[in-house]
This record gives sequence, structure tokens and C-alpha cells, in this order.
Amino acid sequence: MYRSTTLFIIALLLLSAGLVQAADLNIGVVNIARLLDEAPQAKSAMKALQDEFAPRQRSLESEQQGLRDREEKLGRDSAVMGETERRDAERDLREKARDLARKQNEYLEDLNLRRNEELNRLQRALLEEVQTFARQQKYDLIVGDGVLFASGSVDVTAQVLAGLERSFQAAN
Repeated sequence: MYRSTTLFIIALLLLSAGLVQAADLNIGVVNIARLLDEAPQAKSAMKALQDEFAPRQRSLESEQQGLRDREEKLGRDSAVMGETERRDAERDLREKARDLARKQNEYLEDLNLRRNEELNRLQRALLEEVQTFARQQKYDLIVGDGVLFASGSVDVTAQVLAGLERSFQAAN
């Protein structure tokens, strides 16, 4: 009995010492989604992707419009076409539609691949900035994704975002 009471008291002392030590921790929260949305690096990367893929997108849209025009023409002219001519025109239209669908799929795959590359690069830059901020401001713990609640007093997203903006301006 005496031994279990002593162990209980020691456990309480250790627990209270841990709580006192935890009270001295400097903890912050970073809203990763906000950083990904507002960081100038993110905006620059999205603009670069748009510029890179805009010509292909315009070309695909032009081909799609041309295909629609040919479909309409075939619909209008099919009554006056011969059987063979109509069948050839329909076959040609199907081939062009398959070719356009293939090009659209390739475009989407390429766009997604490049978007993922840029996102990975951006995530590395964000992580580096958070780590730099935490070291400079002497934080013991910075929490990102997975936080269900954080008061405004521990949210350091704005400060990290300011650091990202300074880094972006220094690089450009």
C-alpha cells in the first residue's frame, strides 16, 4: 500500500513537472492551404503553367470548334450526299473526334504532371520557409495540416507568408 502511494505521488510530480515544462513551449500553427493559395511563389507557378499550356489549350479548343462545324455541315448535307460519301464523311468525323480526345487526354496528363512538379517544388519552398521562421523566432513546434482548432494567438501563417513574399522578391 505504502509503495503504490509513493509511486502515485512520484507519477503526479513527474506529470506536473512535464506540464510546467510544456507551458514554456513556443507553439505555432501554419495554415498550409492559405500559404498555397496566397504565396507569391504559388501565384507565379500557376501563371507560368497557364502561359506554358495556353497555346495547346487554344489549339484544342480550335480543333473542337472545327469538329463541331464539320458535324453541323454533315448534318445539313447528309440528305444530299451519296451513301459512300456520307459514310466516308462520318468515318472521317469519328477519326477526328478520337484524335481530338487523345490530344485532350495527353494535354490533361501533361498539365497534371507539370502541376504536380510545381506543387512539389512549392511545398518544399514552404517547408523551408516555415523551418527558417521557426528557427529565427525560436519556436519549439509548428503544426500544419491536421489541426482541428487553433486560436489566433498561435497562428503564424501571416508571418510565414510575409517571409515567402520577401524570398520571392529577393529571387525576382
